[in-house]
Amino acid sequence: MALKVLVTAGGAGIGREIARAFIETGAEVYVCDIDDGALKVAASEMPDLKTGNCDVGDPAAVEKMVTEAVGLLGGLDVLVNNAGIGGPTRAVQDIQPDEWNRVIAVNLSGAFNVTRLCVPHLIKSGRGVIINMTSIGGRKGFPLRSPYSAAKSGLIGFTKTLAVELGQYGIRANAIAPGSVDGDRVRRIWHDRAAATGTTVEEVQAALTANQSLKRFVDPRDIGALAVFLASDAGKSISGQVIPIDNDLQRL
Repeated sequence: MALKVLVTAGGAGIGREIARAFIETGAEVYVCDIDDGALKVAASEMPDLKTGNCDVGDPAAVEKMVTEAVGLLGGLDVLVNNAGIGGPTRAVQDIQPDEWNRVIAVNLSGAFNVTRLCVPHLIKSGRGVIINMTSIGGRKGFPLRSPYSAAKSGLIGFTKTLAVELGQYGIRANAIAPGSVDGDRVRRIWHDRAAATGTTVEEVQAALTANQSLKRFVDPRDIGALAVFLASDAGKSISGQVIPIDNDLQRL
């Protein structure tokens, strides 16, 4: 039976490649995103994709989205919490409380609200899987990105707790921790970081790969393939883990 998969922020970037990877296995996939334009592009590329607009930082919108997703899919087997925003690129003393709160609301509380509403459906599935997209910044810290790093670190703790709580129902929970992923989003981050540090974009790029054994940026398609593996029977003994996909990044 085809897996029924929900991917948050699946209109573009990593989320879209995760959705594509699942669809290529024959899964039924629903993605939400705050960007209607991105959803239209994703749907044009994947005609079987089900889509809906949702700001995961809004609990009421999340409740409506999960109800719609489960209804359209006819159940739920796999939840991928991918939604997240980059937040400010500044020293902690220069970050305003509203900026901090918005990053936490989307990146951490959003994952909590989506998950809590999906858990009953995952229990009913009998083969439930939760995949949380964290970051190398959640494992090692990320200078000038304290709200983002704190939220991604929180997702790691959340993932490990979900694995312990939900294992009794056969639900597995894991986190994927990418390094710098090739794409439009990371290119914006390069520019922000260059501006914040008084360096060039080229210097930022060089610095980001300097401590990697593989001198390249992560292909988002590889993240999609990893998500599919974790949700498959091949990953049935893996739970409570944080799996880096970062070209062997040793430190930031």
